[in-house]
Amino acid sequence: MTIPESGCYMDNDTSCLPCTPEEEKRVVDELTKDAESNLKEGNLYYVLSNGWYMDWLRYTGQDTGDNMFDRPFVGPLSQNGNIFETPIRPGQIDNSHLVLDGSDADGIDLDMHKTLEERRDYVLVPQEVWKKFHDWYKGGPALPRKLISQGVAHKTYIVEVYPLTLKLTDSRDGKKLIIRMSKKESVRALYDKVCSLLDLDPGKVKIWDYFNERKHKLLSVSDEGLEEACLQIDQDILLEVQSEGFHSSSFGMDSTGNELALVAIDPASTSISIAGGPAVSNSNYYSSGCGYNLNKGNGLSLPLATADDGNDMFSSVKKCGGGGLAGLQNLGNTCFMNSSLQCLFHTPPLVEYFLQDYTEEINKQNPLGLHGELAIAFGDLLRKIWSSGRAPIAPRVFKGKLARFAPQFSGYNQHDSQELLAFLLDGLHEDLNRVKNKPYIEAKDANGRPDWKVANECWENHKARNDSVIVDVCQGQYKSTLVCPSCSKISVTFDPFMYLSLPLPSTVTRSMTITVLYGDGSALPMPFTVSVLKHGCVKDLMQALSDGPDGCCLKSDERLLLAEVHEHQIFRYLDNPYEQLSTIKDEDRIVAYRVPKVPEELTMLEIIFRSKKKCMSDISSGADSKPLGTPLVSCFADGLLTGADIQPLVHKMLVPLLRTTSASPSKQVQSNKSATSGDAMELDEALNGDSSSFHLWLTNERGTVSHPIDSEQVFEQGKTVRVLLEWSDRERELYDVSYIEKLPEVYKATGFIAKKNKHEAISLFSCLEAFLKEEPLGPDDMWYCPACKEHRQATKKLDLWRLPEILVFHLKRFSYSRYLKNKLDTFVNFPIRNLDLSKYVRSKDDPLSHFYELYAISNHYGGLGGGHYSAYAKLEGDKWYHFDDSHVSSVNEDEIKTSAAYVLFYRRVEVEREK
Repeated sequence: MTIPESGCYMDNDTSCLPCTPEEEKRVVDELTKDAESNLKEGNLYYVLSNGWYMDWLRYTGQDTGDNMFDRPFVGPLSQNGNIFETPIRPGQIDNSHLVLDGSDADGIDLDMHKTLEERRDYVLVPQEVWKKFHDWYKGGPALPRKLISQGVAHKTYIVEVYPLTLKLTDSRDGKKLIIRMSKKESVRALYDKVCSLLDLDPGKVKIWDYFNERKHKLLSVSDEGLEEACLQIDQDILLEVQSEGFHSSSFGMDSTGNELALVAIDPASTSISIAGGPAVSNSNYYSSGCGYNLNKGNGLSLPLATADDGNDMFSSVKKCGGGGLAGLQNLGNTCFMNSSLQCLFHTPPLVEYFLQDYTEEINKQNPLGLHGELAIAFGDLLRKIWSSGRAPIAPRVFKGKLARFAPQFSGYNQHDSQELLAFLLDGLHEDLNRVKNKPYIEAKDANGRPDWKVANECWENHKARNDSVIVDVCQGQYKSTLVCPSCSKISVTFDPFMYLSLPLPSTVTRSMTITVLYGDGSALPMPFTVSVLKHGCVKDLMQALSDGPDGCCLKSDERLLLAEVHEHQIFRYLDNPYEQLSTIKDEDRIVAYRVPKVPEELTMLEIIFRSKKKCMSDISSGADSKPLGTPLVSCFADGLLTGADIQPLVHKMLVPLLRTTSASPSKQVQSNKSATSGDAMELDEALNGDSSSFHLWLTNERGTVSHPIDSEQVFEQGKTVRVLLEWSDRERELYDVSYIEKLPEVYKATGFIAKKNKHEAISLFSCLEAFLKEEPLGPDDMWYCPACKEHRQATKKLDLWRLPEILVFHLKRFSYSRYLKNKLDTFVNFPIRNLDLSKYVRSKDDPLSHFYELYAISNHYGGLGGGHYSAYAKLEGDKWYHFDDSHVSSVNEDEIKTSAAYVLFYRRVEVEREK
């Protein structure tokens, strides 16, 4: 691909006149797109200061996601007070803060790299983009990094920003040396580099895995990758030279470690870290040879059970007791992993399964798994946890296997414990799937068949392709109902689930004042103030207005039509019941029209008011007239609307506003109320003489054009007819327009600032009900309606159908958007025993119990900027323990219910059913 050099000219190869901002943006966009379409291992990317890059984005007019009021502007004010921003061209590139003092380009500030990810202190750009930036702006230093591939089942590309840093200890004199290499290089390359640096004879050198300064295993000279050899960031390795002799030592115990962890700010969205996103730091994942045997001829084999590693059978563990109390060492921001692992390691059916011989169920052929390696690493770690010892264990081998299956967990950034749980259960399932050859099964439509029959068919089809201990224990089934908003087509499917992600419904309310108007002219406008959930939707507001304790007592044959009024005109109708109430501001003015509830579409009549000065006989020009009052809306239910019907309808709608000539100001309200009686029409006719007294014009939705009304004109059913009514002085004498002139705001703040409401406690049941309630699909998740042949924003309703033995609830405390990141610390009151889900299960033929008891919790403490994960788990005898990385301590049952609860693990219990 060739990028034209227009706008940039070299002067003696030493300077470059700048391109325009638009040209720079175009060139960089095209080069980036070209690099992303040609990803391959070994491609070069360059580390670039994030601060400089943000300046360049602003200079080229691109969105940086920051708040315009949080950064300085240069430029004059426009006539309306807006600021004209003058784009400032960035200075030279300055990457100096990314490099350790006295180090080369490989030495990006490793002392800070664990927080650089969170602070977004750098971005990555393709090599060709870096060249352009350097041509245009100069500066440096250049920090090239290679693109490497990660993973087996789910291969992705990442830029290796931080080389693998190893701390070499020379056993001859105790001196230490820092070795930096790519994690993709081999053990042979490590030997070559050490020998070259120290001028040693390769034949006399031995290098040991010296994790926690204990000999673990001798690194044999081979093409095995460093990551496959279980070497991780900042790990110790030991150099021995032949003249000293070699003395192999047994595996030592790992030291413990705990450190503050940082919560990942954004979920991973792409398979490669490009400019604008965080790069992955040192990763550590392992292949064969770490903790168990991989025999290509005979398949996978589990380690032999020994008293030291705790690989006893389940019966032995139960007989001896005392197991399950070992902690897991924090390898560097791995508390999220330790928390989820401890919950699974204390899941009774999984403990029983992995403490027995499961080699026959390992699926070595499944391309979606890790050919059994992940399952064996998990089982090996579980067996060590359930040995009688309580010394903490370093889960290095398991972490390496997990990273090979899900590469996003390589490195030492903080992640989400629930996200890890989801990937881990999926990986274990694929490694243990009893189905070696998955059959193709074509999905069938329900076609009116009974739910139970369709559900059983879907479950059997699922089991025909997915059959493992994870499916047996952890998977349930829910019913999903989609309804097309256009044709009302209903689609019912039954899908499996491994966990339920429950939203935390907000308990914070807001007060909203809405003016209700009567479309049939039966009463005066009336403001109603209702209380609704702050994060609710229009449907909640409609319900509060219709039949709430402070509502308007809507009749069964009526409905409300909500609209926003701005500058005396209807700005928009709030006709989407699922629109968030956050779109309605406190200073807005909202009205609700009471109209008939009928199945067919009705023709709507919308009246827009304008004032007119004396001697004005023609409003068509719009001269000397201005908007007035609030539009009135009525629905015509008697066939087709004609021009002749408009005058009588307008008169009827204005009846509540009629004055009486004898009414004094003090009696005005009473006069208006009495005008709604049966004698009001007679008074209206006496005052107006004939029915053509109003000056009415057909207009558009903004009232900017006007046309005479032809009494013979017939209007199309279901459409909105807009009429412009001019108020002359005579009409003002007859009608009191004050009732429609000043609308109250949605919320008027008082003179004092109220204290912010704290989140109140909510129950687990309210979270479940929020998960199961009907809601529309998002605009990016449209459903293809087979009847309409179009993508529609259908409504979706979930129902529980089949519950698993182990039921996992994920409380959605974290929310992410482009500009907002938030964590909810709401206390969720969840039952420890006797969780009864019977009323939520729609299958009436399920013979299994729907009662559950809690046995484990994954906790998250702190906020988005920094936090920590731990776990509670129950052992036999109903004793609860707190697993905080390496530290394990007993805890009382009444202490486990906290606002830190993030993932809840329940186990089915049998109860005696009523006959």
